[in-house]
Amino acid sequence: MTARWGAPAPDGVRHLLRADHHPARAVACPHCGAHAHAPCTTISGRRRLPDPPHPSRITAWARATAVCPTCQVAPGTECHNGGWALPGGAVHPARQTEAEVTA
Repeated sequence: MTARWGAPAPDGVRHLLRADHHPARAVACPHCGAHAHAPCTTISGRRRLPDPPHPSRITAWARATAVCPTCQVAPGTECHNGGWALPGGAVHPARQTEAEVTA
């Protein structure tokens, strides 16, 4: 018996199908717990929310993908100010702008 949906789609096709979504959907949402590539939901998980995703998801995406021009940290590293991490895992506005430009 064959699978219901057939063979999995190649990465190039998947990328084209997701092209109209915000690039921050590539990471999981720390606010609502939505999985990567899934839309954000209400906290209870009952309703899907339209784009744009939660601000904390956009911050997590910028931290994971972009180098910060302000504090010169690599992707995946928290931004800092004077040696101390920014409160709440925030990123510098320049890092978020850099992530949007490179997306």
